[in-house]
Amino acid sequence: MIELKSPVEIERMRVAGGFVHQMLSEVAELAAVGINLMDLEFHVRRRIEERGATSCYWDYAPSFGEGPFRNVICLSVNDAVLHGLPHDYALRDGDVLTADLAVGIDGWVADSARTVIVGEGDEQDRRLVRCTEEALEAAIEAARAGNRLGDVSNAIEEVATDYGYPINTQFGGHGLGRTMHEDPHVSNRGRAGRGLKLRPGLTIAIEPWLARTTDEVYTDPDGWTIRSADGSNTAHSEHTIAITEDGPQVLTRP
Repeated sequence: MIELKSPVEIERMRVAGGFVHQMLSEVAELAAVGINLMDLEFHVRRRIEERGATSCYWDYAPSFGEGPFRNVICLSVNDAVLHGLPHDYALRDGDVLTADLAVGIDGWVADSARTVIVGEGDEQDRRLVRCTEEALEAAIEAARAGNRLGDVSNAIEEVATDYGYPINTQFGGHGLGRTMHEDPHVSNRGRAGRGLKLRPGLTIAIEPWLARTTDEVYTDPDGWTIRSADGSNTAHSEHTIAITEDGPQVLTRP
C-alpha cells in the first residue's frame, strides 16, 4: 500500500532529513586515515541519542539480513556497497567509504547515503562516485508529478550506461515515511513512461549504487554486508524526496 503524505507530514520528514544530512556531513568530515569505523558508529550513536531521534537500523531484521542489525549506521568500504556492518577497521588512504543512515524523529523517517574517498584516492573511484551523484540528480529531476516511476529508474540507467557501468536491480530505492521501507520499490533500471504514476505526496528514497565492473553481488559472512562479486570498488548516493505540485523536494539536504 502506498501512503501519500500531506504537506505537514512532508515537513515533519524534512526535520528528520535535516538531521540525517548533518550526520552524514559529520561522518564525511571525520572519515580520515586511521579513523576506526567503530569511532564513526559511536559518534553517530551519541548524536542520535542527544537529538532524541531513533535509529531505523537498530534491531532491524529483514529477510536479507542475518539476525537483528545492532548498529545505527551502515558503513561500507571499497567492494562493500550496501548494509555494511560497522566493525573494527581503521580507514586507509584511498579507501572508498559509503555511509548510509536512516533515522526517525517524532514518528517520521528520512534516509540518505553518501560515498567519500579517504585521503588521496583514485581517479577511477572518483569517477564512480561522480556517476552515482549525477544519476541521483537526474532521477530527482525526473521525479515530477504526472511522470512515471519508470522515468525515475530510466534516468538512473541512462547516466550509468553513459558512464559504462553495469546496473544491479536486486536492491534499489523505496518508499518511506512512518517506516524506513514502504512501497513502492524504486529500481535503478527502468523504461520511461512505464510504471506507477507519480502523485503529489509520494515520498521515496532514490539510491543509485554501482560497482566498477560488475552487477553481481554477494553477502559477506557477517550476514549483512553486500559486496561486489568481483571485488571491484563501489559507490552509493541516496536522497529522500517528496513529489509535490511544485516539483521534487529533496528532504535530506539543506
